[in-house]
Amino acid sequence: MPEQPQTPRGAATYRRILDAATEEFAAHGIAGARIERIVTAARTNKAQLYAYFGDKERLFDAIFLGSLERITDVVPIDADDLPDWAVRLYDEYLRRPDLIRLATWTRLERRPTGHLVETHEHYDDRKLTALAEAQAAGRIRQGDPFDLMAMVIAMSMAWSPVSNVYAASDQEPDEVHERRRALLRDCVRRAVAAD
Repeated sequence: MPEQPQTPRGAATYRRILDAATEEFAAHGIAGARIERIVTAARTNKAQLYAYFGDKERLFDAIFLGSLERITDVVPIDADDLPDWAVRLYDEYLRRPDLIRLATWTRLERRPTGHLVETHEHYDDRKLTALAEAQAAGRIRQGDPFDLMAMVIAMSMAWSPVSNVYAASDQEPDEVHERRRALLRDCVRRAVAAD
């Protein structure tokens, strides 16, 4: 079992490893990531990395699962305002394109079909319950709550790094983002409106 940092200095090293590894995995994927580059960027050594994380696969798991937790915590679902949720997701993808890249590498290298993670219930159950309750109250359209959630998330990713049309950047003018937010908000509102 990998050890956890016990001192402030160890915690700082642990954080530097996570930050460096996030950049490395987002840029190169699991197979292409190199431990040597991670430890150099983190100003540590392989022994410390392996003591904290065990191996490269578990380091990726820690980063990827942490990114899923971040999305869940930073952008909690509001089943009564799915258009706003989609826009908040869009904004988070602009702030943290690495989160989408990590998910893309997971899809490409680990799980080409089905749920992105085995423990998807941990990340989805609260969202699905909220959607089912909003459906039961007649506030949003009927249908499988998971499919509805997947559709709204996909719409929020229209301009993300996984777009096959155009990947947005936080460097674009604010008016461009406002135009996209307005379009996204309207399209999601129409898509989820109760019949």
